[in-house]
Amino acid sequence: MSTNPIVTGKLVCVALNDQQQLDKLDATFNEAPYKAAPTQPVLYFKPHNTWNTDGATIAWNEEGLVVGASLTVVFGKECCRTSAEEALSYVEGYTLTHDFSLPEKSYYRPDIKGKCQDGTAPVGAVVVPASDVADPQALTVVTQVNGETVGELPVSQLHRGVAELISIISNIMTLQPGDAIAVGFPGDRHPVKQGDKVTSSIAGVTELTNQVEA
Repeated sequence: MSTNPIVTGKLVCVALNDQQQLDKLDATFNEAPYKAAPTQPVLYFKPHNTWNTDGATIAWNEEGLVVGASLTVVFGKECCRTSAEEALSYVEGYTLTHDFSLPEKSYYRPDIKGKCQDGTAPVGAVVVPASDVADPQALTVVTQVNGETVGELPVSQLHRGVAELISIISNIMTLQPGDAIAVGFPGDRHPVKQGDKVTSSIAGVTELTNQVEA
């Protein structure tokens, strides 16, 4: 069974939170079958079988793989129905998550098959204390494949910020110590091939590296 030392409860991921992606898809969302952009966060879980950690090898899938990286909030105490103003007080710290998925076309309904392959959700092995991060909105997640930068996602570019997301999600479900939220991935997931080395980092904060099996 895949695992990691950080997440012991739920790993909640937020889709469609990259504002640039939402802007590009505006016309698509106003066509059938959607006919409107989402008005609430689009959430999905990475279940326990998907959990993995820094340095782990990711199993190749013949259908292909794409990857995105997200700042991830780790909770240190129970958080239930909190306000955005109080939300960050429940945060133990921050790390990174890689989401290796099968390529998909559905926007509103993240694909269970594509999102739930074994070992496809590595989470960083270290939680950076919240006290060391003055403002999570000021962070930028940079992803490299084989040493080449393939994506940068400033947290300030997210449609909903960290505190707002914590508030909304805590009003849907109680968040427990050891739960984590991956707050948003780049709209353009990067395709990877066998043998690729993927490293995501937040400068001066943390780093996460995984390699796709050859």
